[in-house]
Amino acid sequence: MATRVKRSTRRSLRILPPKEPIWPLRVHQYHEMIRTGILTDDDPVEFLEGLLVLKMPKNPPHRISTQVTRDVLGRLVPKGWYVDDQEPITTKDSEPEPDIAVIQGERRDYSGRHPYADEVALVVEVADTTLERDRTSKKRLYARSGIEIYWIINLVDRVIEVYTQPLSNAEEPDYQERRDYSPSEKIPVFIKNQVIAEIVVQELLP
Repeated sequence: MATRVKRSTRRSLRILPPKEPIWPLRVHQYHEMIRTGILTDDDPVEFLEGLLVLKMPKNPPHRISTQVTRDVLGRLVPKGWYVDDQEPITTKDSEPEPDIAVIQGERRDYSGRHPYADEVALVVEVADTTLERDRTSKKRLYARSGIEIYWIINLVDRVIEVYTQPLSNAEEPDYQERRDYSPSEKIPVFIKNQVIAEIVVQELLP
């Protein structure tokens, strides 16, 4: 279907950037803040492109779509892969917590660190109030890290946006290809360039 982005009248929270220069963090500094207790599990922040960014609260449709997608993908991924939800992955300058990630190996392989981007076959963000962020900073950092496939389950327009072919070394990293799948269409699930299954989009929507 067409990839034209529809405008939404729904208002979202906007955090204005500071007027003064800021000092971005590095991944190891962010980890040290967690290790020393400066940041805890109760702090609603995510580390994106060197900055601590406020997490948005989750609406019931977001929760349902995330859980259903995790369950469906969990039944489909082959041996040697697993599905995680809302847990960190580590990139060069960020540590996003995607709603869903398909990760190589087993959970116990990562007892000493979070998965790296090159160990992730697919990331999924479920978007309602976060749609703008997921289409901009999240998409940019996933492309920069070379993650091959990025889905946005767009609850506003009830489509799944699929981004492929990352340009990781571009001045403005992005994905070269985008295709939107409507509720009645089947979306292919790729792992390392192989289709492992197809899912009717409606199954992943609340």
